[in-house]
Amino acid sequence: MSDGALSQDEIDALLAGVDSSALGGGSPSAATATASPAASGPAFDRGALERFFSSTTGALSNTLSTLTGSSVTMVGPEVDAQTRDSFLSVLPSMATVVTANYTSGFPGEHLFIFPEESAKAIASLMTKEDDIKLDDMAMSVIGEMVSQMVGAQITALTDKTGNKTIASTSPTAANVPKAAAALPAGEFAVMTYQVNLGETSIQMWEILGASPAVDISQGLNGGSNQAQAPMGQPSMGNMGGMGMNNMGMQMPGMQMPGMQMPGMQMPGMGMGGMQMPGMQMPGMGMGMMGGMPNLGPTNVQPVQFPNLMQPRLGPQESGNIGLIMDVSMEMTVELGRTRKLIKEILGMGEGTIIELDKLAGEPVDILVNHKLIAKGEVVVIDENFGVRVTEIVSPMERLNDMG
Repeated sequence: MSDGALSQDEIDALLAGVDSSALGGGSPSAATATASPAASGPAFDRGALERFFSSTTGALSNTLSTLTGSSVTMVGPEVDAQTRDSFLSVLPSMATVVTANYTSGFPGEHLFIFPEESAKAIASLMTKEDDIKLDDMAMSVIGEMVSQMVGAQITALTDKTGNKTIASTSPTAANVPKAAAALPAGEFAVMTYQVNLGETSIQMWEILGASPAVDISQGLNGGSNQAQAPMGQPSMGNMGGMGMNNMGMQMPGMQMPGMQMPGMQMPGMGMGGMQMPGMQMPGMGMGMMGGMPNLGPTNVQPVQFPNLMQPRLGPQESGNIGLIMDVSMEMTVELGRTRKLIKEILGMGEGTIIELDKLAGEPVDILVNHKLIAKGEVVVIDENFGVRVTEIVSPMERLNDMG
C-alpha cells in the first residue's frame, strides 16, 4: 500500500506537466481511461511502417555521416506498438527528447529520443569536442541533425504517398528525466534503430502518435492518398459524359464526329479553306492565313565581329583619363581571412580568438573596390594604424584575381 508520498518520477512528471496517472499513480480506472481511446481506434500497419522507414536508413546514414564527419550506419528499425508505461521501462533515467511534430499531411506527434550518453556521443562528433555537456549549444546541434533527418524522411514520404502537403515543426531538443518526456497518449508506434558511429553503437527511438501512424500506414498502402480529381471536374475515366466516347467530342457549335483520318473533317469550325494533305477543315476561316503578304526572298548576310585585341591608346586618348582623376574609390587593408562553420559562428562570444590564414609578419593585402592591387606591411603613425606599400601587384595577377 502506498504511504501517499510521491516518487521522484511522479515529481518530475508533475514539473513537466505530465499527468501522474500515466506513471502508474492514481486509481486504476484513471490509467485505464487514458489508454482506452487508442484501443478503440484503428490500428496502424506495422509492416508498412517498417518497410518505409527501413528504406530511408540509407539516406539518414549519409546525412549523419556528413554532419558528424564519421562513418555512420543505421540499422532497422524494428516497429512496435507501446504505451507510455511500457516504453518508459526501457528508457534510461535521462534522455534527450527531440520534438518534430507533423503539422500537415499526416498531423500529429513525432519524436526522436536518444539516451543521454548517445546524445553526448553524437554532439561530440558534430562539434569536435571531447567531454561535451548537453547545454543549449549541444541541444541546438542535435536539433539541427534531427531537422536534416526529418527533411529526408518527408521527401521520401511525399514520393511514396503522393501527399505533397507534409510539413513539420522545427525540431526542439531537451535533455530531461525520462518521466518528463512528453510522450503521446494511449498506444503509439515506436521505431527502434541501431546507430553505429564508427566503433560505438548507440540506440535511437523514433515515435509516431496513433493518428500519424495510422494515416501514414494508410497512405503507404494507397488507402487514402490516391490522386482525386478536384470537385466538379470529371476524371479521365468518365469523359464519356462530355462526348469524348470513341473520340467523338461534341460541343455547341463544334463537332468532331469520330476524328476520322485520313480526310479529317471538322464542319462548323471553319478555317477559311485551310487544307492539308489528308485533312479537310472547310469553313474554319483564319482570316490572316489567306491574306498574308509575300515577303520575298530573305537576304542573309554574315555577322562581322570587331577585333578583340584592343589597340594601344594614343596621346589624345590617354589624356582623357584626367576626366576621372577626382573620382574617389574605397581602399581597404585586409589583415587576413578564415572560414567558420555556422555552429562555430553561433558559439562565438566575448574573448573568442579567431585564427586567420596569414602568418605573423606576412604582408597584408591592399584592396581598391575589393580588388587586390598591392601588398604592404602594417605601421603605426602616431596613434593610428597605417600600411607601407612593399609590392605592387602585376596587371596579370590583377586580371587573374578579377576572373
